[in-house]
Amino acid sequence: MKIYLSGEIHTDWRDQIIAGCKAKNLPVTFISANTDHGSSDAAGDCLGEEEKQFWRDHKSAKVNAIRIQNAIKSCDLAVIRFGDKYKQWNAAFDAGFCAALAKPYITLHDESIIHPLKEVDGSAHAWATTTEQVVQLIEYTLG
Repeated sequence: MKIYLSGEIHTDWRDQIIAGCKAKNLPVTFISANTDHGSSDAAGDCLGEEEKQFWRDHKSAKVNAIRIQNAIKSCDLAVIRFGDKYKQWNAAFDAGFCAALAKPYITLHDESIIHPLKEVDGSAHAWATTTEQVVQLIEYTLG
């Protein structure tokens, strides 16, 4: 199973899921968006310098979208993490892309943001609050 890990980049939740699956010897591989904030912001810099930040961000978002869209299209399952400290608009966009492609996804977030994510969770196949729950869900889906 190929699993796309999307969302919040300020904690080690990805490492926890990867380690949990490895400890259970689950036959999975993981892919992710670029989790290095600086290099993600600079993804389009090779296309030329911009005077305005908007256009730099615009170019980099498009370059990052190549990686993200291919990852989502090729995955069997996505795990989309929403943290409580920052607004992860990109993660919400990834969830919508998964829903549009009928790709199953699990949301991972705490109870404090249930209301703002009600539509995102409404299309998810599961909502987890811990990485351990995500690993259990992955294990279950593998039968």
